[in-house]
Amino acid sequence: MTTLLRSAAVEALTARIVGSYLALALRTTRWTLLGGEHLTPFLATSPVIAAFWHERLALLPALWSIMRRRGARGTPSVLVSKHRDGRLIGDVVRRFGVEVVYGSSTKTGTAREVAEKGGVSSVRVLLNVLEAGEHILITPDGPRGPRRVAAQGVAQIAGLSGVPVLPIGVQTSRRRTLSTWDRTIVPLPFGRGVIVCGAPIEVPRENWEAWLPIIAAALTAVAEQADAECSA
Repeated sequence: MTTLLRSAAVEALTARIVGSYLALALRTTRWTLLGGEHLTPFLATSPVIAAFWHERLALLPALWSIMRRRGARGTPSVLVSKHRDGRLIGDVVRRFGVEVVYGSSTKTGTAREVAEKGGVSSVRVLLNVLEAGEHILITPDGPRGPRRVAAQGVAQIAGLSGVPVLPIGVQTSRRRTLSTWDRTIVPLPFGRGVIVCGAPIEVPRENWEAWLPIIAAALTAVAEQADAECSA
């Protein structure tokens, strides 16, 4: 049974079911964009690092849908792990026109060495995506937390690339919150949704580590604003 559940056919079917459900839920939600002036400069010309907490990952397609309606071009990329859950997420988001960048699958060395090798590989790939002029979508506390604690990658990529971080908060009035480490939000159909874009954060090439708490605070602020808007 375990082998069956891990088979490619079952994973593909699961992704299709999840993707179809998300399409229904997100398309029947009435979306409002707040802070659109922060998003507009990056729609057609300049790349941006759109960042949001991992708990809002299921709402990601709504952001890209609005960006495309406002004239965004190209294909954004999102970083996911090569583990089974990451592959499922990758298969789902592809259905919404989002490219997937998989983290390193290096498994040699100590746990710390593996994490460092995987992190370096992922940073390099995402820097190449930005250099090509494409957007990236990133969850700084993913894929395994701790919840709402930003890993260094988001600030490092912004500092090295010179591309700003755009804090994104998304929420919907009809939802379920799962008992996962990040309290994943699953949208329900026929709700009222809000996407909040914060002011872009320019991260200097030197001393980029000091900007991690600033980025984390901005992500929490826009998430809480989206929550408040949906509760009003």
